[in-house]
Amino acid sequence: MAGIPDHIKALAELSPVEDLLLAILRKGLPGIRVKSLIDQHEKFPLVLIRRDPSFGQWSADTRFTDSARVVINAFAPDPNGDEDAAILSEAVRVTLRDAWLKPQVIPGRGHITRVDMNSSPRRASDWATATGPVQYADLPTDVWRYESIYDIQIRKPRTRPYPPP
Repeated sequence: MAGIPDHIKALAELSPVEDLLLAILRKGLPGIRVKSLIDQHEKFPLVLIRRDPSFGQWSADTRFTDSARVVINAFAPDPNGDEDAAILSEAVRVTLRDAWLKPQVIPGRGHITRVDMNSSPRRASDWATATGPVQYADLPTDVWRYESIYDIQIRKPRTRPYPPP
């Protein structure tokens, strides 16, 4: 099966927000699994990033910016899973804030131009209470989940001259 032709790929101005956040959080949280999808037999601790489909904004911005609402779940296992998931959620917040205030440009992905916490980290007992997309009906009983929501603005580095010739 053939892939997407290069001339079509060249039309894309923005990469998925999740891809940028995966790179930033993996760099900022070494030793923690950071993903956008859950494996059937997942290992914890884990940070899960999902773009919320209920919000997105693009207003023909010539700077190639994108706005997204992102749901971030932090998972940690017992014996201290509740406290560890809360601490992991706070570490995510600090990492995102630092990536905004001291811009970290990720090659081919861009950088954060603004981050706002829409909903602070809170304990959630299972996937049935998730506000974003879900993959499982239940969380393992010895794993704790904290969910937080951020509004993120990103900018992709220019890969071609603007305005287009």
